[in-house]
Amino acid sequence: MLPFGVLPTSHLNSRKWCAPCPTTSCGKTDVTTERLISRFLEMMSAERGAARNSVLAYGRDLEDYGAFLTSRARDPKAANSDDVRGYLGDLEARGMARSSTARKLSAIKQFHLFLQGEGLATQNPASIVEGPKKHATLPKVLTDSDVEKLLQSAAEAVVSAKPTERFRTMRLHCLIELLAATGLRVSELVGLKLNAVQAERDFLTIKGKGGRERMVPVSRRAQAVLRDYVDVLKSRDTAPSLWLFPSHGKSGALTRQHFALELKDLARSAGLHADKISPHVLRHAFASGLLAHGADLRAVQQMLGHADISTTQIYTHVQTERLMATVENHHPLAKANRNRR
Repeated sequence: MLPFGVLPTSHLNSRKWCAPCPTTSCGKTDVTTERLISRFLEMMSAERGAARNSVLAYGRDLEDYGAFLTSRARDPKAANSDDVRGYLGDLEARGMARSSTARKLSAIKQFHLFLQGEGLATQNPASIVEGPKKHATLPKVLTDSDVEKLLQSAAEAVVSAKPTERFRTMRLHCLIELLAATGLRVSELVGLKLNAVQAERDFLTIKGKGGRERMVPVSRRAQAVLRDYVDVLKSRDTAPSLWLFPSHGKSGALTRQHFALELKDLARSAGLHADKISPHVLRHAFASGLLAHGADLRAVQQMLGHADISTTQIYTHVQTERLMATVENHHPLAKANRNRR
């Protein structure tokens, strides 16, 4: 049996995991290339502990790249930098977003590095290829009052819910309180198991990206909501579930997509713009809120589970307006300038 997340060759050949290639020059990937991709995906899952969604994303990106090489009658083991640049040019001609192109190039670099490490290729042709310059984008941020509106709306929905809707509203309330209080990734949140909160509610032990574990504190307010929710969860007349947020779906746990839809519905009822609300935006709000109130950047990095602090530093943009206002309001020279006007 293959490890979790590994895509067997038969699955690769069926192409169920690959989105259709949107260019007419791209045909089906040849069998040899498919096998190399399959070996790479097995390594990512078994040796690096990549999550299933990550493995699937690598598979889709490399299937498209492999099909491009096939259209050129090129073997990945003999591909050169011109082939990689040609593929990036093909993506640009298709109108691919810069962020998507950069992601695909990252997968290609890792794939060729794997081939080189396995002794199947003498070089990594993608190592010297630069990706498109991405526009610097700042994360969407909710204000403290917006977050409070969401939380208040979720709490009111529990109070006014019909008996048949009570569990669903309590589940959503608990999800939002935990997300606002911990800044977990949505996959980490919906993937929580019941035993994770039964043993210790002051902290959550999270296994995040790359298998890295971290301890995340839970606020007293979120603990109270969690405690009430777990009591109702255990009293349900249904088969016991391993998941903290069970659902009727195939996996038994609530999906990220379903949570996102429920969150947007709640945003509308709270009078907020639903298109600006998502689980990831709440994660941004958590980080920005901590930094705005003086939290240490390293502490925020640890709670968010960022491997590199540069990823966390993007949230410091929230401080810019506040710092400007502080200087204008409190710096003696700024006051003097105002007095001269």
